[in-house]
Order: sequence, then C-alpha cells, then structure tokens
Amino acid sequence: MGAASDPFVHVRGAAEHNLKNVDVDVPRDAMVAFTGISGSGKSSLAFGTLYAEAQRRYFESVAPYARRLLQQVGAPHVQEISGLPPAVALQQRHGAPSSRSTVGTLTTLSNLLRILYSRAGTHPPGIPRLAAEAFSPNTAAGACTRCHGLGAVVDVADDLLVPDPSLSIRDGAIAAWPGAWQGANLRSVVSGLGIDIDKPWRRLKKKDRDWLLHTDEQPSVLIEPEADRIDYGYYGKFWSARAHVMHVLADSKSERMRERALRFVRSVPCPECEGSGLRQEALAVTFAGRSIAEVNALPLTEVVALLRPVAGLSEAEAATTTDQAGETNEVAVRICADLVARIEVLLGLGLGYLGLGRRSTTLSPGEAQRLRIATQLRSGLFGVVYVLDEPSAGLHPADAEPLLDVLDRLKESGNSLFVVEHDMDVVRRADWVVDIGPGAGEGGGRVLYSGPVPGLEEVAESATGRYLSGHAPPVEHRPRKPRGRLRLSGVSRHNLRDVSVDVPLQVLTAVTGVSGSGKSTLVTQVLAEVVRRHLGRSPDGSEDDDAELEVDLRGAAGLDSFDRLVRVDQRPIGRTPRSNLATYTGMFDAVRKLYAATDEAHKRGYSAGRFSFNVAEGRCGTCQGEGFVEVELLFLPGTYAPCPACHGARYDAETLEVTYRDRNIADVLAMPVDEAAGFLADLPAASRSLETLREVGLGYLRLGQPATELSGGEAQRIKLSTELQRARRGHALYLLDEPTAGLHPADIALLLRQLHRLVDAGDTVVLVEHDLDTIATADWVIDLGPGGGDAGGRVIAEGTPAKVATSRHSATAPYLARRLAAS
Repeated sequence: MGAASDPFVHVRGAAEHNLKNVDVDVPRDAMVAFTGISGSGKSSLAFGTLYAEAQRRYFESVAPYARRLLQQVGAPHVQEISGLPPAVALQQRHGAPSSRSTVGTLTTLSNLLRILYSRAGTHPPGIPRLAAEAFSPNTAAGACTRCHGLGAVVDVADDLLVPDPSLSIRDGAIAAWPGAWQGANLRSVVSGLGIDIDKPWRRLKKKDRDWLLHTDEQPSVLIEPEADRIDYGYYGKFWSARAHVMHVLADSKSERMRERALRFVRSVPCPECEGSGLRQEALAVTFAGRSIAEVNALPLTEVVALLRPVAGLSEAEAATTTDQAGETNEVAVRICADLVARIEVLLGLGLGYLGLGRRSTTLSPGEAQRLRIATQLRSGLFGVVYVLDEPSAGLHPADAEPLLDVLDRLKESGNSLFVVEHDMDVVRRADWVVDIGPGAGEGGGRVLYSGPVPGLEEVAESATGRYLSGHAPPVEHRPRKPRGRLRLSGVSRHNLRDVSVDVPLQVLTAVTGVSGSGKSTLVTQVLAEVVRRHLGRSPDGSEDDDAELEVDLRGAAGLDSFDRLVRVDQRPIGRTPRSNLATYTGMFDAVRKLYAATDEAHKRGYSAGRFSFNVAEGRCGTCQGEGFVEVELLFLPGTYAPCPACHGARYDAETLEVTYRDRNIADVLAMPVDEAAGFLADLPAASRSLETLREVGLGYLRLGQPATELSGGEAQRIKLSTELQRARRGHALYLLDEPTAGLHPADIALLLRQLHRLVDAGDTVVLVEHDLDTIATADWVIDLGPGGGDAGGRVIAEGTPAKVATSRHSATAPYLARRLAAS
C-alpha cells in the first residue's frame, strides 16, 4: 500500500525522554487525543517525537544558511516515522513575557490596522501621510519620545508620599522625605516659609500640599540656631517630596536609599501620549472618527461594529468614491473586510472582551492559546498536522465549547489534529485516543491503548479510562461551614466596578466564571493586596501591582484573622537551569551537609560548600557547574551538548569521588523524587520535602531537573509542597490561580486532598478555578460574570456548590448542575 493511500502515521522505536521504544499507529485526517497522567510521556510522543520529526524533515528542505534563522527543536530519538505530514505546533508557552507584546501583535491584527491608518486614515490638514511604522510604539518612527513607546512612566504617587494624612509634617506626614538631620532641615525650611508643620496634613490648604509634594522650586531659607539641634545659623534649601525621590533615583549611589525611594513611586500612564506609547502626529490621524489608540482600547466587539460599515461596501461603491485617499477607498474596504473577518473568528472563540492593545503579560494561558488557534484558522492551511498542547486548559466549560467547534473546522478543512489533553469532555470528542502510562517518569512511557475512544474504558491499568467511564473514586471530604468572613466593599479594579463580596474563612472557596469575568483580578490582585497591606508586606512584583486599587475597608471584618499570606501561582521557580527542584525546596542544603559529614569528605577537608555546583571550589571547571556547554555549528543555530569533562554531572572528578551509600552527589541529583525518598529516608530535612512532593503527584521529577524544564502546573505544585512541609503556625490565607490547569484528573485528585488538608488544619484556601470536579468539592463558590470584560465584573451567585448550581444567571450553573447530578 502506498504512503498516499495509507491513512495512518506509523511510529517505530520512539525513545524520547521516558518513552520505552514505543511503536504506535495514529490516523491522519482525524482528531487524536494523547492522554495519560502528568509526566507519563504523552508530550514526549506528540511534541518531542511527532512534531520534532515533522519539523526536522521540513528544515532539511531549507538552505543550510537559512536554517540558522529558524528555531529548531532537534532530532527526536526514534527509529522510524512514516506517513507524517508537515506539522504546526500550538503550545502553552511559558517564555519571558514582553510588555511590548499585545493582543494585536500576537494575532498580527495590529499590522493591518497600522496600514489602514497609513493608507486610509484622515490626516490633519497640511500633515503628510504617515508610513505604517509611525503608528507602532515599537519603532523609532512611532514611539513617544517621553516613555519610548512603553505607554507608562514611573512617577510619585500622592497616597504613597503621604500614607497617613492625619499626621502633621513634624510627625512625619511626608514619608518620602529623608530622616535624621536632612528631614529636620526640611521641616525647618517649611516652617520658615510660613507653613504650619504642626497642623494635620489634611487640614493644610490644598495649594500648600500640592506645592510641598510637587514643586520644582528650591527656595533657600535662613535657619536660626536651635539650642537642641544646631549651634549656628545657615541657609537651608527646600526640596519637594517628588524632587527628592526623583533626585535619589537618578543620582544616588546608595542601593538602600534607592530601594527606599522606590516605595513612593508607581507606574502611571505617560502624560504625553496618554498611555498609547505613540507620538502626537500618529494620534492626530483618525479613522471613523477614532485615533488608533482609541481603537486599540476598544473591545473587539466594538472594533468590528466600527469597521463593518466600511467592510460592507462593494467594490463598485469603493471605486466610485469621490476621495480615493479617504476612508472609503478600495484599500480601506479590503483592509476593513480582512480585519472584520479575522476578528469575527476571535469573537466566535469568546474573546470579544479583549482589546487589541491588551498586553500579552495580562493574558491567561487559555486566552493566549485561543488567540494562536484563531490565527491558524485564518491561515487556510490544509493537509497539515496541528499538534496542540492542552487547548482546553484554563478555559471555562462555556468557553471550551466554541473552541471545540473551531478544532472541528480545522479538521474539516483537511487537517489532522494531535491534541495532548486532560479534559475528559474534549477526549470524548476525539476520533482516536492514545493513552500513555501507566505512571509518570520511569513508571510511564508505554502505550496502554491506541484506538477509538470507547475502547479505553476497558483498559484496567489506565487511569484515564477510569475517569472517562466515570468509575474513578471521588475526592471525599466533609463539607465545612465558614468560621467568620472577610468583607470586601466597593472594590474597583479593571472590570470590577464597586463590587462587594464576602470571603468565608477556614473553608475552601472556588471563584468561578467565564474567561475575563474578573476572577484573577479579585483573588490574586485585590484580595492579595488587601491582606498584604494589612500584614505590612511590600508588593511581590506581580503583574498589576502598580495598578490603582479602590476598596472601602471601613467595613472590612476578618482581616485580623490572618497571620500569613501565601500566593501559589504558576510562575517559574527560577529562570535559569541552575535553579532546580532540590535547591528551591531547600532540601539540597541538607543533602550537601550529608555528603560533607562523610568520612571521605572529612579526610579531604571538604565543607558543604564543596558540594554546591554554584561554587567554583567543587564544580566542573569546563561547564562552570551547568552540566552542558554551548556548541557553535557553522550555518546552523547553536545547540547544547553534555559537558565533555563531567558528562553532565556538574562537578569535578574529585568531588564525585565522595560517596554516600555508593552514590555521589550527582547521582542524587539524577534521582527521581520517588527513588530519592527511599535513599534519603533517614535524613529528616530532605525526607519531609520528598514526601510532600510525592503527595502532590511529583514523584517522577528528578531532584536536579532544571526550573526551565518545568511546566507552570509543576512549578505551582512544587510551591504548594514547599508550603505543606512547613511547620504550622497561625491562620494562613492561600490564594491559587487555576491550580488544576494542565493536570490529569488523577493528579487533580491528589492536589485536592492536599488543599483540603490545609483547610482541615485551620487555614483558608481561595482558588480561581474552571475544573468542575474541583468546584464540586469546594465548601463555597463565588461566581462572577455574567460575561467577560465589560460584560463581567459582578458577583452573579455565591453559596454552596449546590446552591450556585441553581442560579438562573450564572454561566457556570448549568455545567455544575450536570456534574453534581452525575456524581
């Protein structure tokens, strides 16, 4: 049978990562779901083998010099693959975010919009037509000269300069001023200028308050001798609070003073470009009465409504327009029609609440994934394999339905879909399923089943099959009643407008709602910031820490209940390969001390520092403790290879000669958590960490696995396990943002048991969540909506899961009701 008539892709001898010489056949022109518990090897088969081989074959057809310009993933470890078409990968990305990347740049819609304004926009009289580059804040021609295209500048904030307006200047109302002699000098100068330094700040005249905080004037005042402070008179110079802070940030060499000054500034919209990042010439050009900055700020639903009248013109109408340089010329009609068609795909995916200017750093993984899928749908490709990484991750069930419709359209266009997926509803929509397992890491890597979806339910050793059939045991817990509440009133941030909500204490609360309804804003920003302020902690550097928050705390009750705030998110545990599981959890300190305590280490005079790969004393000198070296290839991109001196061990030969139970320090770093738990069972400091890692389903990870190789879900569970091993003290508030995203139902069950343990110990857990099994086991549900963006931001329903499931206005309710009925 010829390759063209054989409808299958044949894989033989796949050994990428933990795959055990896998042989499998999967159909083309179908939707194939790759399933298995986290770490089983499904991504190694779908991405590391199938996609990598399709990419390698394509690059072989490209000129060698051009290959170096393309990002290559390397040749997979596989004996043979036949029947494989070209492939496109749509992965959940965890790369470094860019403040210059937006919804418009991700989807390439910004390119079209800039051309529209350049070719068909209404330019002010006497102004020459601007090139498309002039409408981009990321080019020299378009970037605002003050903020350099960022749209924001750092400036002082009055509420930070004077945090307590009930104080007088003498008592330190202007917190930004220096202390000691300099502060006393400024108070004397202000007094000499005739301003009362003993009157409460709020009772001073507004013009005096503004002058003290913001003036650039620097008058000198004669300071008379004072018996308790100075013996002689002198002329003291005045500095406003803003001038002092900016002077320190610009000129001070003291890191301590600079850190202090940073407490009084926040990022604010650039006053020159009003946050658009563009020059005034570009902002003066309009289309349909709007500047490009105004269009970028509109929700996509309104952008379509704005452009549709022009897009709907016929070619004849455009050709007969009296002003061929105007907004209804042929160029305008074509570009508007293309923009409308592209945006309508995004509307169909439930993303109409996003704006083209929305920064990519504020997008959830699910939103970013749908944007990439929509871009591919418009590309019109056929005969290719789309390899998708958990397309439903982070999506509300109501948002997942239109996504599945889009995937069906991709398949109907003559493409194949290879989908790595954990959502059983998505798996049921597939034509074929490949289940990898039965365990994770070394316990996985085998094909348990490959065939039509219903047949997987008959495979006894498949965890996926049990959840697919509904026979998996539910997570059992005794419903709890709140022991008090934290009341938040008048909350306003992003799309939350004057929201009031009660957060119950010492229970597990799930905050639900469609994408963009305001869940993350309420939990990981507002609730986190309110409690953080109460505990006297500084911001943690999260996105939007500098955004203005309005909340009325006068009626807030329950804040005094918390002794500790723990925010567990999916941000990486480190950004370099030097950061790994062992170093992050702290267990590596105990391991290094263990090796330093051996007889051989004592004999050689080795301390614990000798066993750190970050210290020159014991690490490999060739790779500097990295374990690999960069290899430059002529006409090809650089790549990495194991260090030729230490072969990836990271240490020099002398350090590796020290052993404990016949294993050296590099052997320990190479151990999976499950193996290390037995090897280090009598080392309490390490054993406790290892057991909690196993309890959250991470027994397959290697102790030395670099942070750069970990998924967001793995990073989040590592953080949670680090918290679980700590000694209990006080009442902690745990905030988690979609902790189940990217997890197999079996791993979700493990995670839920640990979260319920925290609540049983007397803590409060609040999580943003879409997973219905997780929501169903919560003690309390707060549902936001009813839609996303401006259509959301309100509390639609709150109460027990059973109560919320009866809400007539909640998008979550019908799905939750079906899940509760099924269980």
